[in-house]
Amino acid sequence: MKKVLLIIAIVFLASCREDESSQSADKSQQRQTERSLKEANTQIGMPAIVNFQERKLFKQILELRDQEKLITYCYLVNEINGKVGQFLGKGIGYGIPAATQFTSPQKLVDVTNYGIESYQANDAAVVPQADPNGLFMPTQTSATWYMLLDEKGKPHPVYIEPLIIVSPIKLH
Repeated sequence: MKKVLLIIAIVFLASCREDESSQSADKSQQRQTERSLKEANTQIGMPAIVNFQERKLFKQILELRDQEKLITYCYLVNEINGKVGQFLGKGIGYGIPAATQFTSPQKLVDVTNYGIESYQANDAAVVPQADPNGLFMPTQTSATWYMLLDEKGKPHPVYIEPLIIVSPIKLH
């Protein structure tokens, strides 16, 4: 009786196992890559980071950027030679990429309530979400919003498409 149960268990387990020949090449490569990475980690290990200097510097950069009255200087970049070009003006902060959104650019929806018929019931999908102004911002752009100061020190948002350099000190 024990032999019969053992044989049934072996047959059951063998039938549950996915046949490797029926798997996609992507899944096979994914498994091989995971094995290689595990072996590399076993042989090499993680870097011995003890000072966390880059993290400290990035924290300092974030804190310096957070100053309300941070004065910076904006220059156009000469796209032909990559050098500092014309001085654009004095401003506040470092500029914000024009593709930055105030809210999350995506939202999760229940497709049954969203009118998407190609999905099964209880499926969810990620769809674009508009900013509070009702517009859908681009996912990428090389443009920047920069708060330039006029001669009286009043800030004005300027939309800039050429490459720029923004610095907390005047460049020569």
